Amino acid sequence: ADEAEKAAALLESQWREQMKQLHKEALENETFKRGRLQMKFKAITYGEKPADGRSLYISMHGGGATHKRVNDQQWDNQIRLYKPEEGVYVAPRAPWDDWNMWFKPGMDEFFEMLIQAAVATMDVNPDKVYLMGYSAGGDGVWRMAPRMADRWAAASMMAGHPGEALQVSLRNMPFMIWMGENDSAYDRNKLAVKHGAIMDSLQQADNEGYIHETHIIKGKGHWMDRVDAQALPWMAQFRRNPYPEKIVWRQELVARTAMYWLSAPKEECKHGATVIVERKGNVIDISQCDYSRLTLYLNDEMFNLDRPIEVRYQGKRIFKGRVPRTSETLQQTLAERGDLRYCFPAVVCIEIPMR
Repeated sequence: ADEAEKAAALLESQWREQMKQLHKEALENETFKRGRLQMKFKAITYGEKPADGRSLYISMHGGGATHKRVNDQQWDNQIRLYKPEEGVYVAPRAPWDDWNMWFKPGMDEFFEMLIQAAVATMDVNPDKVYLMGYSAGGDGVWRMAPRMADRWAAASMMAGHPGEALQVSLRNMPFMIWMGENDSAYDRNKLAVKHGAIMDSLQQADNEGYIHETHIIKGKGHWMDRVDAQALPWMAQFRRNPYPEKIVWRQELVARTAMYWLSAPKEECKHGATVIVERKGNVIDISQCDYSRLTLYLNDEMFNLDRPIEVRYQGKRIFKGRVPRTSETLQQTLAERGDLRYCFPAVVCIEIPMR
């Protein structure tokens, strides 16, 4: 355990230097690039840096399938829209001018690059990253909050449309809904009430998860006159839990291969595929798994790795044994996940019994 801790600390130092070099040009030019795509951004730092590192607020602008100058104007508005008491407030410019500009395939990678750069160069705590967005940016929050739930400490949706997104993956990530009572275009107001009720029912069924608040603002339409700025201090009270005891992971339209301390085969990551896993002591219980295999990442913060790990599937033991810590696993997981908190020393791959 001591050797693994020292090796992880060395890897962290090396990773920070690599990220500084990797993202140096992007930070200087205020533009992240992926092939022909680019995501411009503006970053403003507020307040004194806390002892545990700065917060990061990623704030997505409105607009959508319209002329570039309209989206540029919305971006400019978003830069000035919110001011946290503390933290790095980043307003990115969407890489596309389209209705789904904040949740197209590839958006995940842009956000990951932004978080990595902020952690490595702006003293941001990776457990204090918050997502928010207004109008089309709120559309993005509905989708990207559950899709990347293991990256956010909390999220707030302002005046957006949920589309096909579900909220079951938000079990460990506090979520806010803000909507004007009279914001009736595309039934946004009705859907906000409906999805707020869904969050209520999820929390009632699992009262240790699904922290949320729903605010339907009386007399307001699409513009809420900044009442929704209350979301920032609400989010700021939360920290990401990268190792939750229970995970509910449902694939959204754009699939991801990992969530918290789990990963699944890429070729099987399809929309709607679901896993429900709980851990207690050194026992992992898998109650639902729509994959043929599941990879479990382990560390000494979650488990006593000096003792055997037991894995059960629907109550039946399918694995029990010691899982070794290796430097190769530390290196591989940090390279794959690109997140300091997901640098794991041990891993076990489980074959799920045929149903």
